[in-house]
Amino acid sequence: MLPPIVIALMAPFRSFFTAPVWEHVLVLVTGMVLAPGKRTVSAALRVMGLGETRDFALYHYVLSQARWNSRAIARTLLTMILDRFLPTGPVVIGIDDTIERRWGRKIAARGIYRDPVRSSHGHFVKTSGLRWLSLMAMVPIPWTRRRWACPS
Repeated sequence: MLPPIVIALMAPFRSFFTAPVWEHVLVLVTGMVLAPGKRTVSAALRVMGLGETRDFALYHYVLSQARWNSRAIARTLLTMILDRFLPTGPVVIGIDDTIERRWGRKIAARGIYRDPVRSSHGHFVKTSGLRWLSLMAMVPIPWTRRRWACPS
C-alpha cells in the first residue's frame, strides 16, 4: 500500500518505534505528505483511504500515547538534512518561536508571552499559551540565490 520511496526515506527512523507503531507511522507520514489543507491525523487517513477503518483511534495513539524519543528523531532528521544539503560550507540555523494558545488543567507549561502578531512597536499585547521554538537548517537552493529553511 505504501510507495517504496517512503519506506526507504523513513528507514533511518525505524529503530525509534515498535513494530505495530511503525506501520502506523508510515501510513501517517505518507498521508501527511499527500493530504491537502490541514495536516491532521483524520486528513492523513482519509487521503490514504482509511477514513472508515475500525482501528482509526490507533493512529491517534501514535501521537498521544505511544512512546518514542522526539529529540532522537529530530537529531536523525537534522543529520540527514545536513548530509544532503550541506556537505561542505557553513551551517546557518534559523530560530522561530510560535505561541500556541491553549489552556486547561493538563497544560502545565503555559506562560504569558508578548504576542508578536497583535503587538506593534508602540502597543504591547500579552497572551497566554505554550511557546514552541523551531530550529531550521537554512540551506542554499541551487535555482535561487536565497537560503530556504528546512525544519528539523
